[in-house]
Amino acid sequence: MIAGTLGRYFAGRFFKTIALVFFGVFALIYALDLVETLRRSGDTPQAGGLLLAWLALLHTPIVAEQALPFVVLFGAMISFLNLSRKLELVVARSAGVSAWQFIAPPLAVVVAVAVVAVTLGNPAATAMKRQSDRIEAKLFGAGAAESGGVWIRQKSVDGEAVIHADGRDDAGPSLFHVQVYSFDAKGQFVERVDAAKATLRDGYWRLDDADVVTPGFDTLPTGAYLLATTLTRAEVAQAFAPPETVSFWSLSALADQTERAGLNAVGYRLQYQELLATPLMLAAMVLVAACFSLRFFRMGGVQRMVSGGVAAGFVLYVATKLVNDLGAAGLFSAPVAGWSPAVVGCAAGVYVLLHQEDG
Repeated sequence: MIAGTLGRYFAGRFFKTIALVFFGVFALIYALDLVETLRRSGDTPQAGGLLLAWLALLHTPIVAEQALPFVVLFGAMISFLNLSRKLELVVARSAGVSAWQFIAPPLAVVVAVAVVAVTLGNPAATAMKRQSDRIEAKLFGAGAAESGGVWIRQKSVDGEAVIHADGRDDAGPSLFHVQVYSFDAKGQFVERVDAAKATLRDGYWRLDDADVVTPGFDTLPTGAYLLATTLTRAEVAQAFAPPETVSFWSLSALADQTERAGLNAVGYRLQYQELLATPLMLAAMVLVAACFSLRFFRMGGVQRMVSGGVAAGFVLYVATKLVNDLGAAGLFSAPVAGWSPAVVGCAAGVYVLLHQEDG
């Protein structure tokens, strides 16, 4: 009964702390995004104050989702330090409660928080991000050109082709400022086509105002150039959807559909594995925080403990981004890139705690 009561007490204290930290970070992100949105609006006549405030609010959840591991790290450190400062951990230890017993409730809380964040929070955040993109496209003309355009690889009866476009028309299946690199069935380069516009029709692309560049021949201008394709409008639209704007529930199916179309689905699979690993990543952050926050408060060295915890969390974050970039480049498989940082973080945290608590 004592262990159960203490467990519920620690879990409640921990949840309240990470909730306060999350709302503080959420408010900070919203304020910064609102300032940036106001700066971008400039003299746009239709950009009213309420609309810009709503646009900044639509941006905030997707950024707050990415900051969730740090929220858990700082919330766990604050919670453990407060328990130590009030000597509650000392009392718990004197009653025979081990460090593992009062770490278990926070671990259960973060796993539950992660499940809710992934299954409910992520779909809501991605939907709000897509809505904000539509509003920005109408207000500022924002599009794919700002992010370097999009690359599409397709297969057809004529071989393979790689298409690069700076942007697309949301009202129709048209791409703007298009470059097409065509290869034959043996993978040999055939020609490059530069066009002002490419429109997807049933079974082919129509490229308007095109210049055809063939090795060994002069550039051939043509009013219209037809390129065979097996892509559909939905598949082309997916190429303009970044993985972070796709709901957790749609990622796996979208990755399969993208691969069947001959497009690169690594980003979607990596995002899916990262979201699946979220509970383990948040648990790793709790273990890292416990490594630097369970020392008795009156023994001093609090600043060093906090600095060590922040540094360890930052190292884990950098390692996560590095492994994810390697996974996106194809050097690691998506499951390895998505899960390995969380697994290593948990293993390191358990090792340090075993050394501190059990020698």
